[in-house]
Amino acid sequence: MAAVELSLAFLSLLIWIGLLIWRGQFWQIDRQIEVAQTTDERLPSVCAVIPARNEADLLPITLRSLLTQEYPGFFTIVLVDDRSTDETAKVAKQTAEVLHKDNQLQIITAKPLPSGWTGKLWAMEQGVQTAIETLQSKSLPEPDYFLFTDADIEHESANLHQLVAKAQQEDLELVSVMVQLRCENMWEKLLIPAFVFFFQKLYPFRWVNNPNKSTAAAAGGCILIRKEALKRIGGIQVIRQALIDDCALAHAVKSSGNRRIWLGLSELARSLRPYPSLGTIWDMVARTAFTQLNYSPLLLAGTVFGMTLVYIVPPLSLLMGCLTGNYLLAAIGLSAWLLMSLTYLPIIRFYKCSSWLALCLPGIAFVYTLMTVDSAIRHWQGRGGAWKGRVYQA
Repeated sequence: MAAVELSLAFLSLLIWIGLLIWRGQFWQIDRQIEVAQTTDERLPSVCAVIPARNEADLLPITLRSLLTQEYPGFFTIVLVDDRSTDETAKVAKQTAEVLHKDNQLQIITAKPLPSGWTGKLWAMEQGVQTAIETLQSKSLPEPDYFLFTDADIEHESANLHQLVAKAQQEDLELVSVMVQLRCENMWEKLLIPAFVFFFQKLYPFRWVNNPNKSTAAAAGGCILIRKEALKRIGGIQVIRQALIDDCALAHAVKSSGNRRIWLGLSELARSLRPYPSLGTIWDMVARTAFTQLNYSPLLLAGTVFGMTLVYIVPPLSLLMGCLTGNYLLAAIGLSAWLLMSLTYLPIIRFYKCSSWLALCLPGIAFVYTLMTVDSAIRHWQGRGGAWKGRVYQA
């Protein structure tokens, strides 16, 4: 028994050494857009598409942040009211009128959701088509870029300019930033940085940004995509059933033609979506966790085993080693725990949380494992993919 415990602890330590060295330095937070402005005389035209479903409370802040972007080029916004039951459209219209920017904003009501589409992607598809048709009716060219953003995202005034500059200067087909998620209350500080950490480990940003690697990902809260790239992949409809739509879009772009995409962190855009309780974060993760595993029971079992081995075994080994006097076991467990805490520390600091939270990663990982199992249970019960009053099943 002692030999098995020692073997598992040593294997966990080896995994963390391997992750630290060979997993694309996923734990680094250096993938950020540098503050630089494009010097082009003619800035490309951009159209932002915002799917909005029951967002009346946040739009006075988030929509205002888009309408006040310091972008010298042609910039329009299409907000798709996705059959809201609050005053989303009315608040959006009032926000634009107060700023005297109502000519820059077009509000449309989403048509009924057709079979085979998720609600957000159907709203995005209508926003894109409306933007093109509106410009064509005015004998204006189609936008050079589309900015896909969520209705809960607040953008710093320079954000759009930075995204376009990045795309232009590095000839990128798609530029996406993982916006700063809200991290204010206890549950947010405990679980939100880990959400980003696990995303980075699953999709190392350096691999995503390397055109020679197949890894592709994006963050749906803020995606700038070249119009020609969107057309080349066949438009939004090619990913119309995707629950993890941002990564599906990035994969479609990177696997066709120009493979240059970019994903990073940003302090120029932040989500105002509150997660006031464990339940709200749980629902957010459980919505797509099993989707990430392709609804495979085998992959689910492997994930549970892997999460246990990588995150739970180190502290258990330290505890068991101390209780039984097996100090080699305790030393190996402590080493693995310290390594995982070291990799977690950069994102903890990025979110300005207390450094001691890095030591809590084993417990946090256990909670995320339970969320993943619950995601599978919801799927088998026909409740998978529930979001904003809709349920999507594969």
